[in-house]
Amino acid sequence: MAQYLMSVLNESAVATEEEQAAIDVFNERLQADGHWVFAAGLASPGAATVVDGRDAEPVFTDGPYLESKEHIIGFWIIEAPHLDVALRLAAAGSKSCNRRVELRPILGE
Repeated sequence: MAQYLMSVLNESAVATEEEQAAIDVFNERLQADGHWVFAAGLASPGAATVVDGRDAEPVFTDGPYLESKEHIIGFWIIEAPHLDVALRLAAAGSKSCNRRVELRPILGE
């Protein structure tokens, strides 16, 4: 099965209690149906550090890589037999968290 990254996009990082409960139900369904690989919420972009180790000495820069009004506040990694299933799961994930979700295939071996 192929793996996909579902990134949750939002302008603010706080989920309501109702949204969190719906996300929990969605997570349980992913696990029960065998699509679950991993999921997590992320700290705010202000907690990010950009690391550039391409030169002799690494450069560490506080803050997000991109300045944007939207940012990734969480993600799921799922397994699905094909894109149509992954798209249906992404739609269900978007509904459960009440936010837009970006779906991207993870490159295979």
